[in-house]
Amino acid sequence: MKTKFSEDIIPLSDLKVNPGKVVNHAKDTHRPVLVTSRGRGVAVVQGLDDYESTQEELEFVKAVAQGLIEIKEGEVTDIIDVKKQLGL
Repeated sequence: MKTKFSEDIIPLSDLKVNPGKVVNHAKDTHRPVLVTSRGRGVAVVQGLDDYESTQEELEFVKAVAQGLIEIKEGEVTDIIDVKKQLGL
């Protein structure tokens, strides 16, 4: 999902004129569109599927990081105890 600066950065006025075109571009290319105002980024338009996927990946990475922290701090449970808790 690499940004193409010639296609993926648009002024706010373009979004106002044709919002459907901008949304479809983000959805079809699977790349976020940066919306600018006076030369500065103000918003990002992203397809819903891509947004949801990004959120799921972020939650997964956070969970892995939390697990690694717990292991480092010695907060571990024996596999036998885990199986008992799960009724396996």
